[in-house]
Amino acid sequence: MKMKFGTKAIHAGQEPDPSTGAIMTPIYQTSTYVQSSPGKHKGYEYARTQNPTRTALEANLAALENGKFARCFSSGMAATDTIMKLLKPGDEVVCTNDLYGGTYRLFTSVYAHYGIRFHFINMLDLQQVEKVVNDKTRMVWIETPTNPMLQIIDIKAVADIAKRHKAQTVVDNTFASPYLQNPLDLHADIVVHSLTKYIAGHSDTVMGAVITNDQETHERLAYHQNAVGAVPGPMDCFLVLRGIKTLHIRMQRHCENGAAIAKYLKEHPKVAKVHWPGFPDHQNHQVAAKQMKDFGGMVSFTLKEDKQEKAFKFLEAIKVFSLAESLGGVESLAGHPATMTHASIPAEERKKSGITDSLIRLSVGIEDIEDLLADLENALK
Repeated sequence: MKMKFGTKAIHAGQEPDPSTGAIMTPIYQTSTYVQSSPGKHKGYEYARTQNPTRTALEANLAALENGKFARCFSSGMAATDTIMKLLKPGDEVVCTNDLYGGTYRLFTSVYAHYGIRFHFINMLDLQQVEKVVNDKTRMVWIETPTNPMLQIIDIKAVADIAKRHKAQTVVDNTFASPYLQNPLDLHADIVVHSLTKYIAGHSDTVMGAVITNDQETHERLAYHQNAVGAVPGPMDCFLVLRGIKTLHIRMQRHCENGAAIAKYLKEHPKVAKVHWPGFPDHQNHQVAAKQMKDFGGMVSFTLKEDKQEKAFKFLEAIKVFSLAESLGGVESLAGHPATMTHASIPAEERKKSGITDSLIRLSVGIEDIEDLLADLENALK
């Protein structure tokens, strides 16, 4: 039976516990498993390598992304780090120039020292992608919508360029979640998520995941994960599984509230520019409409007075929104990318991608929209 998304979110990878009939996947809080004879076991040997709660979550995530294989990691950055271990010195990576600050830091401060070369480019310009991708390119790294400028990159078009050069395409799908976008269906090779965000959805756990259709890639990732030990605990896996069961309904409300707030901000006299892919005049809006189900709950904007102190004053005045790192939880969050999530990116590079001193990023939650709008109105005053 081919299930639709909401049904997959609740049922994929989930079976009643065979010993008790418990409908919820148990938390297998164990470090090791008894063997009947050396090497003879029930599929589980040691919890760094595998855990039944994690197995259930991985099966669920693979189904949501229309993939065959999934691996869960201790964080989104641990997942990204393990993907980088697919490379070797001399390899080149082409990435979008607007991406999460932690990813930029890992690439430039860690893996660049191991002889891997990174090219940060404007991936909205497909001609630039064609120009930079070369025979040494082994990976193309896409984030879409991008963080924090909400740029939309044409996944299929970029992935097809990468394929001609025998490079793998990786898509960070954190901002969209599998509810809004499925990169593997658009010719991507690997999808990475910070499960901490929309997928878990309740700001109570940290985890990452990688999904692919390629068995060799999956096995290499599994080998590196087991060798290094970047694994999540069973309690965290249980929490993410529980969060996924409401992913489809939460995302619908995130999208509704995000649209209302983007439209409100666009008309506000103290706001200079609103970045939200649902606007018809947003660059690559048509691509977003084609490859996404809806436009998401992330909105960023700049103030007409482009000064850091004005942004700080706004962020100190919010009451329903909370000033905090992260995104994708049921509660609404606001942040200042230049000093928070993207502080590790040099100021010159931030400005090139549009991260100004007054840029504010909103993760719009699922509260009542009237309260969120009133909070913004008060803070903008």
